[in-house]
Amino acid sequence: MIKKSGMLITKLMKTKNFRGKLIYLPIISLILLHMPIAFAGKRVHAQESVVNISREKDTLVTNLLANNSADIDVLEAEYESMHLHDLGLSKTVFNYAMKGFNYLVQTGNLSKDNIISIVDFSQPSSRKRLFVIDLNNFRVLYNTYVAHGVNSGKEYANEFSNTPESYKSSLGFYETKNTYLGGNGYSLRLAGLEKGINDNAERRDIVIHGAGYVDESLIRSQGYIGRSWGCPALPEKLHKLIIDKIKNGSCLFIFSENNAYLKKSKIINA
Repeated sequence: MIKKSGMLITKLMKTKNFRGKLIYLPIISLILLHMPIAFAGKRVHAQESVVNISREKDTLVTNLLANNSADIDVLEAEYESMHLHDLGLSKTVFNYAMKGFNYLVQTGNLSKDNIISIVDFSQPSSRKRLFVIDLNNFRVLYNTYVAHGVNSGKEYANEFSNTPESYKSSLGFYETKNTYLGGNGYSLRLAGLEKGINDNAERRDIVIHGAGYVDESLIRSQGYIGRSWGCPALPEKLHKLIIDKIKNGSCLFIFSENNAYLKKSKIINA
């Protein structure tokens, strides 16, 4: 029975869509619960080893995947395969993003489950801190610059708000909506999915659009790119391509090392 169950787990973990891998967690947990007691010691040992993999791994993510150490291995393997560390995205931020993504898919908040966009505002604006990731094939589609709000900070985004006319960025998880032509040209509407954190995004006209001030020439001249009124603005040469790739129901996660957000977010703490 152990061998047969192990084969089933292996088969599930090799499915193409990563979202599917995580959604199978309840099935895997049920299989494990019905294995002989003799195997329980091995299961406990595996879980203990997961906790000790790395101090960098956040306990929230460890708790999410504690039912099966194989899922931790999947996260780590995909993180390594995309060379995200070399591109500047930490394992901790990636894990937060994937935890929230899985929660939103399971709760029916996303209609497009094959792509995720991650903005890491813990990095300066002189770094390419936007990562658009294809979750079917686990490859980085785009890695480029992204602006933060003018009142959030200069080189770094340190202050965040959900208040209209604050001209600050908002952290958390969003769903991408439809496109339109506005004052900033081709733009993408965003719906904030975290109450009290970013749910005023549409009211504040927080959208993804292109901007001439998101340009490497400014980094060379002043050390940082220009800033927006709160929108995650992108380079003009890439914004249309990125918008068309992520529009209509995909997940956007904007992160910063902000304790208030990490404590308040119901998605992070789900």
